[in-house]
Amino acid sequence: MSQPTTKADNIDTSKIPDVTNLTASTITESVHLINSSCPNERSKFIFKSLVQHLHDFVRETNLTTEEWMTAIHFLTDTGKKSSDLRQEFILLSDTLGVSTLIDILNNAKPPGATEATVLGPFFTEDAHDVPSGESIASEGKGDYLYVHGRVTDTKGNGVPGAVIETWETDGHGLYDNQYPNRDGPECRGRILVKPDGNYSYRAVVPVPYPIPGDGPVGKMINHLNRHIYRPAHLHAMIKAEGFETLTTALYVNGDKFLGSDAVFGVKTSLAVDLKQVDDVKVTKARGFPRAIPHKELHFDFIMATPEEGAIARQKLSSTWSKA
Repeated sequence: MSQPTTKADNIDTSKIPDVTNLTASTITESVHLINSSCPNERSKFIFKSLVQHLHDFVRETNLTTEEWMTAIHFLTDTGKKSSDLRQEFILLSDTLGVSTLIDILNNAKPPGATEATVLGPFFTEDAHDVPSGESIASEGKGDYLYVHGRVTDTKGNGVPGAVIETWETDGHGLYDNQYPNRDGPECRGRILVKPDGNYSYRAVVPVPYPIPGDGPVGKMINHLNRHIYRPAHLHAMIKAEGFETLTTALYVNGDKFLGSDAVFGVKTSLAVDLKQVDDVKVTKARGFPRAIPHKELHFDFIMATPEEGAIARQKLSSTWSKA
C-alpha cells in the first residue's frame, strides 16, 4: 500500500464525510464512508466487509474494554513471538481454521488430483537438493522410512522436471528450526523426480507432536480446553512447469490425533498406510546404513494444470455462493 499524505496542508477536509456525534448504530456506516475513497476496489471491498463483521462482532458480544485490550495484548505478543524461523501468526491462523478455509477456497483441485492442505509454520527456504533415492535425514534422527511413488498429471502421465520439497519432524517430534543450536537443514530436502515421474527418498517415520505451546497461541489453545497435538505427517510442496504448485501433506493412518488435528489440516484422501518391511536386505538395498526393518510409504502425487485448477475453483465458488 502507498504511504498516506502526512502534511496537514495537503488534506482537503471539505470532501471528507462528517463523522462526529456517532452512536453504536451509526459508527459502522461512518467508517465505510471514510474508507470509500480508496482507489483500489478490491481493497475497498475487503475493508468494508472486515469493518462490518468486526463491528457486528463487537455489538453481538457486547465486548468490554478489558476484553478488547486483552485481544490487543494477545496480538501484540503474537507479533513479538514471531521470528525468521517461527511464525506465530501463521500458527494462530492455523489453529483458528482460517488457513484451512483459505486453502480450501484458493486451492480447489479437479477430481482425481491430490488435495492441498496447509503449509504450516515450519517451512524454511534453505533445504538442500537431495538426489532421488537419497536421504533427507541424518542417521539417528528416527526410525527408517522409505518414501516412493510417481508425480503425474491428471491423465496419468509422468511429470518430468517436477521438484518435491519435503520436510518433517525428527523422531522426537521436533522440526530442525525448533532446536536453538540449528546449524542447517535437517529432515527436509528437495528431490528432483525422474523423467518418468518416479521419485524416492529416505526419511524417518513421522510422529505426532505438539504445536508450540510456549507462546500466546498455546495459551489460547489451553484457555479453550483444546489439545495442541498434530497427527504424524510428512509435508510436501511440489513444483513443475505448466502445473499449479501443490502444497500438501501425508498423514499416517491409525494416529490417535488424526480426527482432531490442532490446525485442521487432515483430509481423508491424504491419509496413508505405512507398510512394514522386515527383509533387511531390502533395507540395505535402499541405502539405509543399518540392516534393520523399516517402514515404506507409497504415494502418487497427481498435479493439476492452472486451467484445471481454475475450473475447479469456479465450481467451488459457484457452490459456495448458492449456499
